[in-house]
Amino acid sequence: MSATVLGRIEPLTWENDFFAVNSALLSLDARGAVLDSHGLQGFDIVQCRVLSQQTAELDALGEMGFRLVEGEVDCVLGVSATSRPDGIRIARAEHIPLLREAASAAFAFSRFRAPWYQPADSGRFYAQWSENAVRGTFDHQCLLAVNEQGDMQGFISLRELPDGSGRVGLLATLPEAQGLGVGQRMIAAATDWCRVRRLSRLHIATQLSNLPALRLYHRCGGVVERTAYWLYR
Repeated sequence: MSATVLGRIEPLTWENDFFAVNSALLSLDARGAVLDSHGLQGFDIVQCRVLSQQTAELDALGEMGFRLVEGEVDCVLGVSATSRPDGIRIARAEHIPLLREAASAAFAFSRFRAPWYQPADSGRFYAQWSENAVRGTFDHQCLLAVNEQGDMQGFISLRELPDGSGRVGLLATLPEAQGLGVGQRMIAAATDWCRVRRLSRLHIATQLSNLPALRLYHRCGGVVERTAYWLYR
């Protein structure tokens, strides 16, 4: 008997235009339609994010031909009375070329990888994300960490969520600034950004394999909220 899951399928319009593929997102929903592998054949790629405790759904998706792409950890930080640390600037349009280059290198390997996507697609995607953050589309703002000479050491993008919280979109420290506390400075700037906007908490996600990021979030007071897996078919 073929495995089935309950959910809904939504084409990923922006991603399809950007990557030139026909992809969709499968959202699991107990009130959704019964889906099987035949209902997914119209797409080149079907993505699905599954919470790690949804073991029955993981088994069913595996029987339908879905493959594990990566694990994800979602952390949450409280927002306390702080001030913006030194060496933090708002990214402007003139910073976009440097940001695109840095984001492309920092996120060259992600879930947008072979064999589902082309080798350069991940870097292109996150380069565009960084530019969009500066322009206030998708993420609402991008902040830069700079040294005393004004050279960029890292960047973080942020957005407000409808539930009164904030979320980090991108966070990266440049290789030459590793070990200088830049990550902690950017997290502090992010929580201050939330405080100014009266947001109650800050969400941030990373790959399950990214142990340096997980250690950083823990040092900054982050607590693991949930874990999940990205599967593709």
